[in-house]
Amino acid sequence: MDLTVVAYVAYLLVSVGLTIWVARTLSRNGKVFLADVLHGNEKLADAVNHLLVVGFYLVNFGFVALYLSQDEAVPDARGLFEALSVKLGVVLLVLGALHLANVYVLNKIRRRGVMERRQVPPVPPHGWTAPGKGGPTGPQGPGPWAAPAPGA
Repeated sequence: MDLTVVAYVAYLLVSVGLTIWVARTLSRNGKVFLADVLHGNEKLADAVNHLLVVGFYLVNFGFVALYLSQDEAVPDARGLFEALSVKLGVVLLVLGALHLANVYVLNKIRRRGVMERRQVPPVPPHGWTAPGKGGPTGPQGPGPWAAPAPGA
């Protein structure tokens, strides 16, 4: 058997295995994060998680397939390992970059949700109290916003 074919088979086996492992890890550990981002809506979190996993598989398997071709024949065992190391290293970098991009986008969504939750007062307002007589001074004296008294 030609060593180039052996390199292809080894590359496909390791790349597909790594992609499946990373996708399952991200899916399992991302459920809690997505539930928080989506305000505890478990059904929506599961649906978004599934869509993210499908997109992850499509992008990674597409990249693995496009990166499969080898211009030069693999002459010996050393060439086999060198070809595999370059190809697998690039696949791992792409997997890592996609993972970081996913986490970045989800964190932005989560932060926006946290900011929206902070804008809602914990207790509804009960009414409005007019400030004391004389403008910016209140019953306890001038507030921090009051201008200094003339001649002070």
